Amino acid sequence: MVTTPMLLHLRPKANMKRKGWRQWQGVDQDPWLRITWWFGRPRFVFIEFDCSQAGLDPRIYFDRGDGYDEDSGHDLQHVHTGIYVVDLASMPDVKRLRFDPASAPCTFWLRVSTAHSVPAAVKKIAKLTRQWYARRVTPPVCQVISHGDHAGNELARYRMRLTLGQNAAAHFAHATALGLADESAHAADLAGNVPLISIVTPVYNTPPAYLDELRDSLERQKARNFEWILSDDGSARAETLQWLERHSGKDWIRIVRDARNGGIARAINSGLAHARGEWVCTVDHDDCLSPAAIHMLNHTLKQHSGAQFIYTDEISADAALKPRLYFLKPAFDDVLLSGVNYINHLSLFRRDRLMACGGLRDGFSGSQDYDLLLRYLSGLKASGIIHLPYPAYIWRRDGKSYSAKHLATATASARAALSQAYGARHPDVIAEKAGNSDLHRLRLDACVSNWPRVSIVIPNRDSYEMISRLCEDLHKRTYYPDIELIIIDNGSTDARVLDLYRQLPQRFARCQTLVEPAPFNFSAQVNKGMMLAGGGAVLLLNNDIEIREPGWLREMVSCLSYDKTGIVGAKLLYPDNTLQHAGVIVGLSNYAGHWFERAKPGWYGPMGRLAVRQTMSAVTGACMLISRPCLDATGVFDENNFAIAYNDIDFCLRAGAKGYRTVWTPFAELIHHESVSRGSDASGENLERFRREQAALLARHGTDRFEDRAFNPWYTRGHSHPKLAYLDALPQSRHVLQD
Repeated sequence: MVTTPMLLHLRPKANMKRKGWRQWQGVDQDPWLRITWWFGRPRFVFIEFDCSQAGLDPRIYFDRGDGYDEDSGHDLQHVHTGIYVVDLASMPDVKRLRFDPASAPCTFWLRVSTAHSVPAAVKKIAKLTRQWYARRVTPPVCQVISHGDHAGNELARYRMRLTLGQNAAAHFAHATALGLADESAHAADLAGNVPLISIVTPVYNTPPAYLDELRDSLERQKARNFEWILSDDGSARAETLQWLERHSGKDWIRIVRDARNGGIARAINSGLAHARGEWVCTVDHDDCLSPAAIHMLNHTLKQHSGAQFIYTDEISADAALKPRLYFLKPAFDDVLLSGVNYINHLSLFRRDRLMACGGLRDGFSGSQDYDLLLRYLSGLKASGIIHLPYPAYIWRRDGKSYSAKHLATATASARAALSQAYGARHPDVIAEKAGNSDLHRLRLDACVSNWPRVSIVIPNRDSYEMISRLCEDLHKRTYYPDIELIIIDNGSTDARVLDLYRQLPQRFARCQTLVEPAPFNFSAQVNKGMMLAGGGAVLLLNNDIEIREPGWLREMVSCLSYDKTGIVGAKLLYPDNTLQHAGVIVGLSNYAGHWFERAKPGWYGPMGRLAVRQTMSAVTGACMLISRPCLDATGVFDENNFAIAYNDIDFCLRAGAKGYRTVWTPFAELIHHESVSRGSDASGENLERFRREQAALLARHGTDRFEDRAFNPWYTRGHSHPKLAYLDALPQSRHVLQD
């Protein structure tokens, strides 16, 4: 094996310090080091990176002679240890590399070396992988970064064999391995102290192979506190009937037969009528349970004795049950549920409550489970609704299910269920299409009879083009009946701006402008505006916002109709129509960040979440609607600790502590020319102030360990586009913080 680390030169940025021969410390934000070669160009560069800090998202950048930029970045998979192989022969124009371990301070171990041929690289991958396997329980990630297949079939074969983190199947194997380990270690702790679970499966002419696979997945469960009820809906297929007959004598299997086909709702209800368990769930006849699924449910029931409903993460699989797609879910969110049935499988119900709800109903073909969820969960305290972030369910998606074949019918049924569920409180509500054909939007604006006055508070200084455009947009492009305009100016000298202020009362019936020279302090400016506001709601609006459709403000105000909502945020786009703001995830990069920033138009995100309303921990103050009760309870922005950055995050978290919900809506869509008027936080004196405000956020809210309920713990936290995280231990089940 030929390796020549002495030919490489590592040049760290000023905020990267050596702590030993291979030990490094990033002492500030965005540490990185440059990798160059002195004597000839190596074939492969090996980067071994070891760091146990949570939330890392390392990246490699390529300099092709014109420097580094975000477009040249390549995300690296990471658990604790990563072996990253850069195939330089496939990138002949690359002059040097840049390695970014994290976007926050961290301490890590790093070794960089080379190999000059495919056989040498293969041997080195095998050797390094064996070494790291021997040192720790968590397997190392081994990732080859190559343009094309220049490394040859042999290296590609090793890459497929050794690489974790490349697909859902590998991650599913990792997660269920942790589940099986927990099952082996703690099954005895739960023995004899768990309730009976009735698993109901509707059957109709099901291929025996499907039933065999489902049976096998149940037999592999070490926890045996369940019964399996197969409710046959008038099957006529001989193979299916023979299979049911062969299994009718087993003590843990019960067969319920119906002479005629009555539909899935009737079949499930027949099975429920024979269920003896305290808890019940349904498993479709072509799906399976994951390893250790029953054990994980038992563990959750023990942890949450007051639980009324439990749902899990799930895997979408192909016809051969090979995992293809993850469904990583947030903690319970009824706002999100009003736009998409993100709960789906696996759902565990208390049998007595389920029967009191009447079970499943006819008339909701393809979406009878969605209808049941909406009825069952209505009126439940959120603390009794538990999310188990474990992929307990394998959902076979081979295009043969009813909803797949009859999508239009299933979608119409879902919207009928939504209209009924919300119609008791909002009689005029209707559900319509959102984003794509199977996502939903409740038209809550049709239910508002008395629109509250909205006081729009805009901080400004000079910036004539932006403030004049925004005022024009508010006057001519905003369809809202009662607006109060309040501009807080910290020292404009542009005569055009001052003249604009004098003309505004001719356009707006209620208008105030306050000009007081002062250093820019966003919090202080909006606080002044909120003190002057007389509306039933206050909208904070940046001067660099551009309005593109007239119903945006009605949409934001109508979202206050969701229970306990005190704050509403909008969907903000960059001028090139890529995504700028779809809500804030608290804890990203240890502080807070906009998730899926720069996502392309037409991409709806995981489970369609970027196309429907949902509850978030925080939204940006660039466009933030605050109800008067929420403002009175929470108080003003903190202008001492958060003059410019993170004041919106701090306010949303303080409002959440008072019991107020923050909702983000994609149906109020605006353009945001971010920070055009004041510059970036990434340089000069702005950077020093920004670091102080980061430290204040960390100290007050513990954002480095904050568990955002809108985020799934199997996501990485180091980048706005989260990847699958390889955890050392299973994440805990969770519920929302307030009822």
